[in-house]
This record gives sequence, structure tokens and C-alpha cells, in this order.
Amino acid sequence: MAIFKLHNATINFGEKEILKEISFSLKTTDIVGIFGRNGCGKSTLLKMIFGTQTKGSIKVSIDEVEFNPSRNVSLKSIAYLPQNSFLPKNLKVRDVIPIYFSEEKKQDIIFYDALIAKLTAKKIGELSLGQVRYLEVLLVGNLDHQFIMLDEPFSMVEPLYKIEIKKLLNNIKVKKGILITDHYYEDVLEITNNNLLLKNGISHIVKNKEDLRKLEYLSNNSI
Repeated sequence: MAIFKLHNATINFGEKEILKEISFSLKTTDIVGIFGRNGCGKSTLLKMIFGTQTKGSIKVSIDEVEFNPSRNVSLKSIAYLPQNSFLPKNLKVRDVIPIYFSEEKKQDIIFYDALIAKLTAKKIGELSLGQVRYLEVLLVGNLDHQFIMLDEPFSMVEPLYKIEIKKLLNNIKVKKGILITDHYYEDVLEITNNNLLLKNGISHIVKNKEDLRKLEYLSNNSI
């Protein structure tokens, strides 16, 4: 079992302090959710961990060994699914898969997935939002990285593919630690074992929907 730890992430944009010493841990077999309103710093935090946001201060470690997030890509420690789709719309699904996996065994996992097998002749641009997001999660989830971060995996996704993405994440968490941020809080709460809410730059522990109400992320009349 591997343990990822985030120590004291802070970042300012001008005079506005977005994050104030955010810390948490994530181990393989965990799915941790991060909630927060727009502009609270959720996506910024993921980019800081991944190393593409170099502004601010952050310390990260895996199994107590610190590493520089800006070198994460070469270290292959943490994979990241951004909020916006990263797949080339003009390529067919069958041509995208070898870009990410050179081993035939790994390619076959994607090619012969029950939902992807019938889509391999289609171009990415012809797929629904749910189909694209499922494929992206499948690709990222099968990388060798011990930890994966998913930014809005359920956003605008059809109910069928939400179900399938949740099944997929529950399957791959056996070997990986997963960090999710999404406004579809019920989908997140269904699969996470730990959750945080970012509010005024501080992280608050969240156990259920009632906690989200108490912290004013949800209104009191939310179902």
C-alpha cells in the first residue's frame, strides 16, 4: 500500500489568498472527494499537485519520500484527468489507444472493454460526452501511476456512463489512490471513503450531505 501526502499547499493570486496551508493524505484503495464552490481552488490544487501550476507553495510525498511536483510527469507518480477533454476529436478510438499504451496487453484492456469495443471505429468527435469521459477515465486509470486525480469526471455525463465510471473507479481503486473533484456531489459521495470541502482557503472534513449543508455548500432545502 502506497501513501500520498500533501503538506501545506498555499497559493495567492494578487492579494487574494486562494488556498491556505491545505493538507491531506491519500492511500491506494482510497477514493477521496474534494468539494467547493467555483473559484475556491479545487482545480488549482490538482494542477499544483500535478506540477503544471508552479505558482504557490506545496510539498508532496509518497511513502514519506518528498518529490518535486514539476518533475511528476517524468516520475510517473500521479496521473491527471483535466476538466476539459484531452483526446483529439479527429482520431478514431482505435488510433487513440496506442498513443497511450505500447504494450499489446494494455491496449487490449481498452480495446475489449465492453463499452469501448463497439466504439473503436468511431472518431472521438462522434462520441457522446459520457462515452468520451468513460474512455478518458479508462485510459488514465490503466496507466502505471499509483495515484490518479480526476477533475469533473461526472460533469454533463449521461446517467448510464456515470454508473459505468463509478464501477470502473471502484475496480481500479484496488491498486490506486483516487482523488476526485466534481459538483455532482451525490455521485462523488456514493464512491468516496473520505471527503474534504474547500472554503475560504481552508479544508474541512466532510462525511455526508448534511456536512455539506452545515458548511453552506448546499442550501438547507437541497434534497
